Order: sequence, then C-alpha cells, then structure tokens
Amino acid sequence: MFNKLIFRKIILFCGDLIILYLCLIITLILRYGQSFSETNLANHLLPFSVLYLMWLFIFFVFDLYELDLLKKGISFTVRMILAMFTCLIAGIIFFYTISNITPKTNLLILISILGIFLFLWRKIFLQLFSSFFKNRVVIIELTKESENLALAIKDNPHLGYELIEVIPVNTISNLSEKIKNSNINTIIVAVKELSSNKELKEQLYNCLVHNVNILDITRAYEIIFQKIPVDHLDYLWFLENLKEGKRGIEDKMKRTADIVLACLILILTSPFWLLIALMIKINTRGPTFCQQKRIGKDGIGFWLVKFRSMKSCEEKNGAVWAEKNDPRITRIGKFLRTAHLDELPQMLNIIKGDISLVGPRPERPEFMQELKKQIPHYHLRHLIKPGFTGWAQIKFRYGRTISDSFEKFQYDLYYIKNRSLFLDLSILLKTFQLFFKK
Repeated sequence: MFNKLIFRKIILFCGDLIILYLCLIITLILRYGQSFSETNLANHLLPFSVLYLMWLFIFFVFDLYELDLLKKGISFTVRMILAMFTCLIAGIIFFYTISNITPKTNLLILISILGIFLFLWRKIFLQLFSSFFKNRVVIIELTKESENLALAIKDNPHLGYELIEVIPVNTISNLSEKIKNSNINTIIVAVKELSSNKELKEQLYNCLVHNVNILDITRAYEIIFQKIPVDHLDYLWFLENLKEGKRGIEDKMKRTADIVLACLILILTSPFWLLIALMIKINTRGPTFCQQKRIGKDGIGFWLVKFRSMKSCEEKNGAVWAEKNDPRITRIGKFLRTAHLDELPQMLNIIKGDISLVGPRPERPEFMQELKKQIPHYHLRHLIKPGFTGWAQIKFRYGRTISDSFEKFQYDLYYIKNRSLFLDLSILLKTFQLFFKK
C-alpha cells in the first residue's frame, strides 16, 4: 500500500506534466493567434522543457505532491500562490541569463494559466480519491487502537479509505452477507487473540469469496499511515518481521553510499564551515564544536559531533529534554538549528561508521533507561545503525517528551521493517526538501 501512495503521487505528477505542455500550447495560441505555427512551438519547446524541470523541483519543495496538503484549503492556496511566484522568478532568471529567447509576455501568460490549471487539477484529484477510488473499510472489535485508527481514517479521506462501520466482535453475525451488501473491500481485525476465536475465523474465511482484503490492525496502520502500533505487538511479530540476517549485501551497499554521499556533502558545504565557526565565536565564547554521547548500533556508545548551538557544551544540571524556546540556545545557535546547519559535522560520524545517513536518530544514554521502561521493545531500534535523518524525523515533529519518543518509535519500527535503498532515497529527498525550505 506504500506503493499505492506512490502511485497516486505519480498520477498527480503525470497530470502536472500534461498540464505544463498543454498550457504552453494554449499560451502560444493566445499570443500568436492565427499566425501560430509548428515553428513557434518548436522554438519554445526545448527551453521551456528545461525550465519545466526547475519548476517541477519547485513544486516538490513547496509540498505540492503531499496528499495531506490538498485537503487544507487556505494553506494549499497560499502554498500554490507562492510556488507560482517562485516559478515566475525562476523563469525570469532562466530566460535572461541562460536561454537565448526572452518571452516576457509568454511567461506571464503561461504562469497565469498554469496556476489556474494546477489548482483545478489538484481539486479534481482530491475529489477523485476522496469520493470515488476509495477502499470501503469495516473494523472488527472496539479497542483503543481501533478507535484511534477509525478517527485517523475519517480525518484523512485523501488517503483513499472510507470507514463504514466499527463492529464489536461479540455482535458479529453473518459477516459475509454484510460485506457483500455494503460493498466492503477491506476488513481490519483489531482482535488480539484471533487464533483462539474459532467463530470469527470462520466468518472471515467465508468473506474471501468477495475478494476482500483482510488485515490485522498492525498491518493496517503500517499500510495506511506508515507506522507500526507498538502496543499491539507480540514477540511473534518481531520474530517474523525483523530478520536482520538477510540484509548483508544491502547493508554493504548502504555503507558505500553513506561514505560517498557524506564526502560529497562535506566537500559542497566546506566553504560554510569557516563562516559558521566565525559566527559561533563572535556570538559567544566557547568551543566551535560540541560532542554528545549517543547510543549506536547494538547499544554501543559513541560521540556525536555538532556545531555548538548552546551557550555551553556542558549541562550543569544534567541532561534535560530540549524545550521549544530553550534559553540555553544562543541567537546564532537558534539560526543554526532552524537551518539544521549545526548537524553538518555529523558527516564525520557517518564516514567513521558511527551512524548512517538514514536511520533512527541516536538517543542520549541519559534518557535511554527511562525510555526503555516506558516504551515497549524500545531497545530494538538499536538493531541497525542510527541515522543523520530518518523516517520518524520527516513524519513527526522534533521529540521533546517521552510521548513524542513513543510516537517516533512507531515510525522507527516501520523503517526497520521496510527499509530499502529506495525508501532511503525518498527520505533523503524529503530531508533535502525540508532543509531547502529552512
């Protein structure tokens, strides 16, 4: 189902491509009228194709391919206007510095038409997947997890799921007939001890003739929301899903990619290191770099290197969670953290092999004991190397509490189970997008 989300984004992207070239043709017809010819189109096709690559990247940076943004009316409209304005600026710079044609009027006409078409296309797309191409869902059994899942499905219609009913397991009768009459195509089972419920197993078996998908609640969360609910797991789930011994070749490929990309980032950002060091020294006295003890793979500690963003590297009152407006952070440190520039020295940790580019964020040992007590199976995030960025970082806010860590661990589990070079690439692109926006 992760592929279904990608498939929807591909549809959205292909629609954008068609619209881009359709708007170019419409623009040229409006501009040249009856004198429009294939020659006009040929002269504009190549330079605008190059420009369109830049524009598609701008769409990505402005989150125009994030499906949850489509349902947010004002935020979506503002983001679209800003994206179109940025595309206009990029077009002006492109045509006046690189291309040998200067279509001032054509560019303005194209941007105006394109903005309208893209806006309408996204509204149509949202309507299609929110109202028509939906999976009709019933959830069996009323539990805390199933209630949360039901609310999440209702709040996210853009994901393509419609909740029809939550059925307590002790009220089920003739489930097969209910599935057939309500045109249900997905059953989510929230019963923990399904193996011991003979009647329910029989009823689910009878539903197979209706070509219905039957998922347990753990799998449903994983498919729909790309996280795994920790409270609903038993030992068997871990034995079946976290088979790390089979990933030897993939891990070696990932290690090679880590070294190459970390070296490339170091080379590209090296001109900024001296500037950052000067800013830190001018703002406050103290060292340029700070080292923090973190827990890595297999629970082994290492020293994580960062640019100093606090008044002192030492914490006089011991380790505490970072606050939203933490008074320990300097003025320059706040800027470095907002832009994530304080984390650039971690490329050295990647080259050393302490961390990977992508993985669960390494936790401080001072917090580990409490987190292990409060969060079931938390120690299993150390099965793999921690990362500079990760699935939890792009899906959830910065963690400041144990409850935040609990939520992020559910995303970490999803990554540990489903990690691949393709997923790593998507996480890196999303991280670059967030970094670029900062």
